[in-house]
Amino acid sequence: MKIIDEMLHLALLTTDQHQQISAWIAQAASPDDILKMPRPLWQAVERASAVMGIDDDLLRPPSLDADGVVCG
Repeated sequence: MKIIDEMLHLALLTTDQHQQISAWIAQAASPDDILKMPRPLWQAVERASAVMGIDDDLLRPPSLDADGVVCG
């Protein structure tokens, strides 16, 4: 939900989209239920995610010095 809130704060989602997405997530009993979100809401999340670079962050390999672990 924090990411959805940030999308609203950055004006990447409308207040109505944010409310609908938040309500959908809140009522979902499982991740599979979330995946059944109506297409227009998914498209809004996808557009906002692209602007925020979320996909790029998820595809980037972890740093070798993550959590203070340094290889060498």
